[in-house]
Amino acid sequence: MNWSDSALQAASAQGDYGRVIQLVRASVRMTQGQLGVACGLSQSAVSRLEKRGAGEYNMTALARAAHHLGIPPRLVGLADSGAVTGQRRDGNDDVKRRNFLLDVGAVAATPVLNPVTPPRAEWEGGQAAVLHLATTAYRRMDATVSARQLSDTVEGHMRLVQTVAAQTTDRAARNRLAAVGSEVASLVGWLSWDMADQGSARTWYGAAIKAARRAGDPLLIAYQQGSLAQFEVEYGNCAQGLALIRSARRQLGLSCPPIAAAWLSSLEAVAHATAGDERAADRALATSAAEVARIPTTEIPPWPWVFTFDERKVAAARVTCGARLSRPRWVLSSVADATAALSSAHEKQRALLTLDVASGHLATGHLDTAFALASQALDTGLRLRSGRVAERARIFRRSYSSSTPPAVVREFDGRLSDAYL
Repeated sequence: MNWSDSALQAASAQGDYGRVIQLVRASVRMTQGQLGVACGLSQSAVSRLEKRGAGEYNMTALARAAHHLGIPPRLVGLADSGAVTGQRRDGNDDVKRRNFLLDVGAVAATPVLNPVTPPRAEWEGGQAAVLHLATTAYRRMDATVSARQLSDTVEGHMRLVQTVAAQTTDRAARNRLAAVGSEVASLVGWLSWDMADQGSARTWYGAAIKAARRAGDPLLIAYQQGSLAQFEVEYGNCAQGLALIRSARRQLGLSCPPIAAAWLSSLEAVAHATAGDERAADRALATSAAEVARIPTTEIPPWPWVFTFDERKVAAARVTCGARLSRPRWVLSSVADATAALSSAHEKQRALLTLDVASGHLATGHLDTAFALASQALDTGLRLRSGRVAERARIFRRSYSSSTPPAVVREFDGRLSDAYL
């Protein structure tokens, strides 16, 4: 999106921030209902927001919508913290550690710009609450920042959490800090995975589960088990991944919230698809969609979730399942679903999903479209130095063979040869 667009600038200058939201939403082909679900708002609330003109705005709703769409805060009359997910930075504006830490401070100082799940009531005002806010900022920055740029800072944050926990004598405070430590360890595991360091990723995910158990939080334990399951499935360990998902469900029992049930079912679907079980994958996707329908649309996700889980995520899971099952009809059967799934502001996740859509086109013989999409995704991976994206691009390339590849394939091979991250 060109933030210098004359229509955007004019609407912003006139104080018509609803018009700014409307223009950007339309540009990414997202409906009011889809934006509402992503932001925890009703469709009618989004409609009222966009029609507000230069009137008085609900600033929380405005901040949520702008944040999800990646709109620079200044365009909607908010203080520019520099920490808005989806905001692109050019080569002259690399994320330096000092500026990044200032961004985190801005997020902590202006929580209205970061409408994520707040720490639990008993955390308020404590060290765990402050450390949790910083961790959430790092997790959101991962959407548009190279893992290599983030890893040193996040590992330093992990050491800070450990130091604070070691100096704390109160048992309840130590449990809260263990929960934050679990969240940070999981993030370090994710960053290690994105840097193609599988050994470190597995170790950190294991540490995250252990810390969650020390914290005594069933929802956090289930979340970390699901995260490790996702990692194991990605590397073909489907049986282990499914066992972890079953363990996560047992951990929650009857108290499993809809977002956890929907997320775990989507992970289960991808695991079954990776193992080649189409029928089981389809059942799990149907379960995930049913659970999404039960998620309250007026509430922000419960911690430890940072991002919402909605029908777009189910659509994304179906696209991924279709790619792994070599079922192009799953990938391409609904243009609306694919468009909604691809509208995510998380650039790395969008690139991975684009490669799955490219696989669907490749399976139907649309070579030019498939490699054009794959090249677009790979360019994102190279820019953000994402090992996950590069490896998925290699898998995509291996699915096509020809003794005389056409120009579009040779061009992709040239890009792929640069992917030494």
